[in-house]
Amino acid sequence: MVVDLHNHTYLCNHAEGELFQFVERAIEKGIKIFGFSDHAPMSFDPNFRMKFSEIELYFQLIDEVREKYKGKIEILKAFEVDYLPKYHDNRVLKSNVDYLIGSIHFLDGWGFDNPEFIGRYESEDIDSLWKLYFSEITNMANSNLFDIVGHIDLMKVFKFLPIENRIEDLAEESLKAIKKSGMAIEINGSGFRKPIGEAYPSETILKMVYDMKIPITTSSDAHYVEQVGMFKNEINNLLSQIGFKEVAVFRNREMELLKI
Repeated sequence: MVVDLHNHTYLCNHAEGELFQFVERAIEKGIKIFGFSDHAPMSFDPNFRMKFSEIELYFQLIDEVREKYKGKIEILKAFEVDYLPKYHDNRVLKSNVDYLIGSIHFLDGWGFDNPEFIGRYESEDIDSLWKLYFSEITNMANSNLFDIVGHIDLMKVFKFLPIENRIEDLAEESLKAIKKSGMAIEINGSGFRKPIGEAYPSETILKMVYDMKIPITTSSDAHYVEQVGMFKNEINNLLSQIGFKEVAVFRNREMELLKI
């Protein structure tokens, strides 16, 4: 795992550590290209993201570590953006970043991956939730706003899995839309830290991604310094087992595939 493109900063209000600490940890882990992609400001759920007034500070902090560690590691600048079209803002979508990660964290305003709201699963039809989730992934891909799909099967986080449908069947149309859009899909190691205990996406979906020749990239989704590269061996094993030979990186919104 030499590329790690999905990582957060303290500006999102639910991460800890100075940026230089994240970078030094990445260097220790042998990561060559490291991206900060903190939760983009949005007029929704403001307690879990930076403010619009902090964008300039965010960029400044990244520029400082980029200069400080020049020659030791490449630092990229990005946002993770919730796909909530009603709240999208060109101050984010048109910002001077290397890439944008598009993610689904909310269904009809419900933060389904937040442990605080896990009780709602008891009153929901799980198969219907999964269908809604992947329909939103498809809509996100069709929007052509983003470069990377964040944790594509995040709906599995608490092990509430569909009963009447196979996840891979539900994901198929989304993968076709992602392929058409030219986006990459991340192998996100944060799933190993969650109740589901596996990467996003699952090995089954990753095999579909491989067969469809959709580009992949890799990430820690670190919110704390010790999470950077925490599951690099597991991610490397997935890359090797499935047969991926390249990972995607982005500079100025342009994709480049690197041999691994």
